[in-house]
Amino acid sequence: MRRSGPVRRGAATHDLPHPAPLRRPAPPLAAHLPRPPGHVRRPAVRPALRAAEAFRAAGAGRVLELGAGHGRDTLHFARAGHTVHATDFAAQGLAQLRAAARAEGLADRVRTTVHDVRAPLPLPDASVDGVYAHMLLCMALSTGELRALVEEVRRVLTPGGVFVYTVRHTGDAHYGAGTAHGDDIYEHGGFAVHFFSRALVDELAHGWVLHGVAPFEEGELPRRLWRVTQTVPR
Repeated sequence: MRRSGPVRRGAATHDLPHPAPLRRPAPPLAAHLPRPPGHVRRPAVRPALRAAEAFRAAGAGRVLELGAGHGRDTLHFARAGHTVHATDFAAQGLAQLRAAARAEGLADRVRTTVHDVRAPLPLPDASVDGVYAHMLLCMALSTGELRALVEEVRRVLTPGGVFVYTVRHTGDAHYGAGTAHGDDIYEHGGFAVHFFSRALVDELAHGWVLHGVAPFEEGELPRRLWRVTQTVPR
């Protein structure tokens, strides 16, 4: 979900092949896969590189990405040998992701579903080994909605499964600026952000194994974020 909008309770899944269950990622595809003229390979953001390392270390073969957008990070995971189920609120971005996956010969490793994260995740229990969300949890979601989402992430992860997410935090320059909506949500320039406190990170990690909260900066200002890594106890 790259932008806020009305809740959509349904989920439209494109019937690309379902990834076969596995706990170990398949070998990475060859770097010289043919690409048609005009196709540009966009590099993954730094948190996705770190997430891929965590998934590899945990032997995570099946990955769910929340708020995949156009799929820059999804494709990185697929190139690394993972099978990826990418979800997003916007159908257009997912269509572009599927086209890019076909262009790189990765269509059999990428599945997409239009989904609003305020609704239950469209996956069975214990069906993925890793979940990744870049700046999705700090959208205009209430603390109650975040608790429900993290519980859903835990439900779909296998024991030992890895959850890596990034959020803007209360040390960000825009925290407290603009229109206050309560619950540490501030709207600035027409865009609402839920800024995370460390107490909220710890609350959402209750019952998990919290491995790290790594600070980093990105984009203009710059934005100040945390990369949070936690796992489901075995």
